[in-house]
Amino acid sequence: MEVTSNHTQAVSGWAAMDASGKVVPFSFKRRETGVDDVTIKVHYCGMCHTDLHFINNDWGITMYPVVPGHEITGVVTRVGTNVSGFRPGDRVGVGCIAASCLDCDHCRRSEENYCDKVTLTYNGIFWDGSVTYGGYSDMLVAHKRFLHGMLLGEAGRSLGVVGLGGLGHVAVKFGKAFGLRVTVISTSPAKEREARESLKADDFVLSTDDKQMQAMARSLDYVIDTVSAQHSLGPILELLKVNGKLVLVAAPDKPVELPSFPLIFGKRTVSGSMTGGMKETQEMMDLCGEHNITCDIELVSTDRINEALARLARNDVRYRFVVDIGGNASKL
Repeated sequence: MEVTSNHTQAVSGWAAMDASGKVVPFSFKRRETGVDDVTIKVHYCGMCHTDLHFINNDWGITMYPVVPGHEITGVVTRVGTNVSGFRPGDRVGVGCIAASCLDCDHCRRSEENYCDKVTLTYNGIFWDGSVTYGGYSDMLVAHKRFLHGMLLGEAGRSLGVVGLGGLGHVAVKFGKAFGLRVTVISTSPAKEREARESLKADDFVLSTDDKQMQAMARSLDYVIDTVSAQHSLGPILELLKVNGKLVLVAAPDKPVELPSFPLIFGKRTVSGSMTGGMKETQEMMDLCGEHNITCDIELVSTDRINEALARLARNDVRYRFVVDIGGNASKL
């Protein structure tokens, strides 16, 4: 079901209508602002590789038309009668989650991202049976629980960041804020200068250089892998100390290679993380405010969305495209 009788608010957005890889202007309707809802005028929406996967139906689960976007910022225009903590004029953000059951063990622990009934901000099925549409649109209605207010470690440990893109460059900033020694691991030698000088990474390793990789063997406590393309985890695991941890935060469209020997002989752990729960995400936002952690972006006007998506597909971005939904560039 695309909409219900309660969907009366007209919205202008941009949607992929099929797997051609293109988005086009799209008009649709959002639900009325309920008693627990907050309505937002969208100012900006980040472009994620996940958007590309859904637009192209790489995972075979896209429900067309799909309105992408789960990195949403804007200003509150209206709140429901049961909402406290947010008021018109507040700057807020919306992430990956639009709804969950609110009653399971995970939800009670503020781990909504692990709820069996979690609903994504787009390409999901909401409580009322309607399809969720994302932030490539001029307004959004969000349940109060899935909204974030926006604020204007482990020292001595070592972190490796695989891939210096939209996720990777922010991971470097977080690592430095936590007092970690940060090593960037990349296939591109051209990124070394920026990693060291702009992002203040402590080390840089070219993953295609066997000597450099061997020199870093068993040197890292943690590794965050942000690469969205298919690759082998074997060489990365060899960089971890005994008991080291590798966390995958990207979603390649094909399985990654996971050899057993680096795990067995290093007592290493591989895990994954989709996104945080609402409590964790707000804590992250607060930390960003405290340490002035921001994303390095390239602002994109709405008439250049398809051009930006094509560049994103070939990793031609430093480091995150953000769509200027509200035409606010002149106000920055």
